[in-house]
Amino acid sequence: MASRINTNFTLIPNQKYRRSNRRSNYISNTLDSGSQPLSTLGNFKALPLEIFQIILKCLSVKDISMLSMVSKAVSQHIINYISTSSGSKRLLLQNFHNLVLPDKKQDSAIFEHYRSLGLLFKRCTLLLPTKERLKYIHKILAEVSCFKFSGCAAPMQCLGLSCYGMFLQTLTAGWDELECGRVFNFLCELTNFSHRIQTIVFSKPGNARKLELRIRLFCRNVLLDHWTHRHDSAFWLTRILKPWPIVYQAKLLYIIFGPISPQDGQVVWQKMIEEPTDDSSLKCLANAIKLLYNTGIKEWTADDVIRLIDELSVVPREWLLENNARLLILSGNNICFTFMASKAVNGRSTELARLIVFLALVCEKELYCMDWAVQMMQKVCKVFNSSVEKTNFLQDVANAFACVTMEMLHSVMSGDRDEEDRNFLNLFHLVHAQANFHKEVLYLTVNSLST
Repeated sequence: MASRINTNFTLIPNQKYRRSNRRSNYISNTLDSGSQPLSTLGNFKALPLEIFQIILKCLSVKDISMLSMVSKAVSQHIINYISTSSGSKRLLLQNFHNLVLPDKKQDSAIFEHYRSLGLLFKRCTLLLPTKERLKYIHKILAEVSCFKFSGCAAPMQCLGLSCYGMFLQTLTAGWDELECGRVFNFLCELTNFSHRIQTIVFSKPGNARKLELRIRLFCRNVLLDHWTHRHDSAFWLTRILKPWPIVYQAKLLYIIFGPISPQDGQVVWQKMIEEPTDDSSLKCLANAIKLLYNTGIKEWTADDVIRLIDELSVVPREWLLENNARLLILSGNNICFTFMASKAVNGRSTELARLIVFLALVCEKELYCMDWAVQMMQKVCKVFNSSVEKTNFLQDVANAFACVTMEMLHSVMSGDRDEEDRNFLNLFHLVHAQANFHKEVLYLTVNSLST
């Protein structure tokens, strides 16, 4: 008797399909609407292609995105629609300059549109390998000149790169680091990014101002500013910085996050070396440093970040020590202590003492608690191995207060005054800083004796 074959089971394929094995001609197949399978189109199979595209015109981008997940055949029809002139004209909004509504309502609307568009492309190209995926998306987005590195004549008044960044963030959200690395490499090849970076880091600061501005806008608006998770921002910032030596990393960091002119957006190179600055000029730099230090990125050790801060403090020349102190305070307790402990370990006690003075000065100016500066000095004292070293360091701090006071007094007496009389105000704040600092030291001493 012939044996009966049991067909009540699911066949398991011998080969496991990976993303890299998917057909690279997926997009080219979609362009031939006649070759598309209709069995998975459901009720849409009875409609002519033109009617289907008219229906798409009536749907929002979010609805089209949801529809693309119905089946592969529907997704292919949507890709065909995106590739048409009417589809791309409707989906690729380009009103990046005509934004006149108050409260940035229109800004939010166009950002939301490109976030939804990123999700649509993410779903429609799901079956493609990353490289083919990026090529197809670039082919569609190439029509938008404001998405290009130097495509807009008025980049400071344009939201194009920001919308491109929003699109890119939505597209790559959830991708692993290997695939995101491929995206970064693709963008580098597309924009000749590495060569442009090389040009500005090898040039004297300010010699290529327009290129500095373009690189800053591209890095901030496309690669860095739209991520909600700090680890993602740190990943992209690492891709930008790590190919270069530490000296060029510091220069790049200043170009991307340093102070800029409110008039033309260009980097202000002399800001840190000519006069004391405020928190707003250093906040972005401090946040970038905290990003590299606190997110646990394997490419960055604590020593790497400290070296980066050291190099940053001489870009383009040595900063005023008050600006150095302000940057450390904004960077947070851990980074500030690690930086100061590094100086203590390396025998740079005199530099460290002067830094303590300016930490106290910034605390006085900004009305921060002066006991923070005293406690930081106390922690640094514990880094020294012997009581002699600790005593010498404390003596250096006292001498530094006297020395800096005399330097400021000399500036006031020499008659170098401006309209705001900044030298005199600085001396005024320093005298109060010294008094409050030593008051906190006395409190600390009395409390320790009473216990």
